[in-house]
Amino acid sequence: MSDSDDLDLDGGDASDSGGSSKKRSGGLGNLLPTILKFVAIGLGALIFIVTVSVITYSIMSKGGKSQTVISDPLSPYIGKRPEYSYYDQIGSMNVKTKDTPISSMVSVEMIIGYDLNNQNSFMELNSRRFELRDFVRRYFTGKTAAELAPEREEELKAEIREQLNTRFLDTARARIILFNKLDVTENF
Repeated sequence: MSDSDDLDLDGGDASDSGGSSKKRSGGLGNLLPTILKFVAIGLGALIFIVTVSVITYSIMSKGGKSQTVISDPLSPYIGKRPEYSYYDQIGSMNVKTKDTPISSMVSVEMIIGYDLNNQNSFMELNSRRFELRDFVRRYFTGKTAAELAPEREEELKAEIREQLNTRFLDTARARIILFNKLDVTENF
């Protein structure tokens, strides 16, 4: 037996008597099952992806409950208010405003809030106590009585805090400014 001879392992008769196999005709007939097979695989993958996405979304949303909490924009406090340590060694000061011809007198006692239990901030504020008094004096003598009106108190506090943090303090940070006293009286 040679290598070119066909082996009949089934033990059956060969269907073709000539020893050559017939080729199928009709290329479209062979191509159609292959196309249908790939379309079915694509549809199956699409159905699988959509199903997994829907299940994941329903698990993440927990029955449609929104994960984003929208707070009341009119509420001044959100959550727990931070706690501060306070520096109140500046003392009370009486200064004149820049109003002319009649100047007003301002009596102010300012308190600086800094990070809770930050000893470095306390040390810096305490070492600059006299500079802080000078800062307060210069700040209030540069304002008019109209600028020191009670309606503008929050703006004053924000402006003082910004000036202290950017121009005055090195490592300490003023977190809140409080006025123990802020009285404006007009001189006659």
